[in-house]
Amino acid sequence: MASQPQEDTLTPEDRDFVAALASGLEVILAFDDAHPRMTLSEVAARTGMNRAKARRFLLTLHSLGYVRKQGRSFELASRVLQLGYAFLSANNYRGVVQQYLEEITAESGESSSLGVLDGDEVSYVARSAAPHRLMAITFSVGTRLPAAYTSMGRVLLAQLSNVQLDAYLERVDLTPHTDLSVTDKALLKEKIKEAQRQGYAIVDQELEHGLRSLAVPAFDADGKLIGAINVSTNAARVSEQVLSCQMLPLLQEKARRICDAAHR
Repeated sequence: MASQPQEDTLTPEDRDFVAALASGLEVILAFDDAHPRMTLSEVAARTGMNRAKARRFLLTLHSLGYVRKQGRSFELASRVLQLGYAFLSANNYRGVVQQYLEEITAESGESSSLGVLDGDEVSYVARSAAPHRLMAITFSVGTRLPAAYTSMGRVLLAQLSNVQLDAYLERVDLTPHTDLSVTDKALLKEKIKEAQRQGYAIVDQELEHGLRSLAVPAFDADGKLIGAINVSTNAARVSEQVLSCQMLPLLQEKARRICDAAHR
């Protein structure tokens, strides 16, 4: 499956491991919703690099168009979005997935996204936004959220092998976002296994109060995992029963259509 690590994954000690490439990507990933703009010192602190090394990578990314410089601060440039689009295009998914996400939004009135598992986080690689806004966080392609507290994350974690899941649970730090966030690893594992058994996950206000979401996995015609698709709703407006009875069949139908159309 696409999101699962391979047995021959390189480690930093391997001769073929390109440390400079890894460091450049680390600098890009240091920017997030809480840190959209940072000084050189802040980037160095977030990545654990010294200032000279961080400066070289920032200036290189700036010259390539992936970073903008505003006075003493740096921020990501829109060219970074091409990385997400490249993933979809290279796998023949971009047009297919975007079409069905937009259909989900049109039929449900809710925002819909495609996410993939990237480390211990879910990375948004496609999105169809509804007019209303659900959270303080602005979702967009490239948004990263903790897999433990998102419906897409739990669906994707459910696709891991037992060994991979146990390794994730061993290393993950379950920092609560609300008073409903799961902080017990045994309970989280139980919820992930439940998502595996039933083929979907509902997460109710564990990432932010008022946010309730539903996700299902999406596969291609060869059974290869593409990612997870979801709907994000307002908990005051959409009950869990509506999610499971009305929106789950909609997501499952679109996931089947993505599977049928992905390699046409």
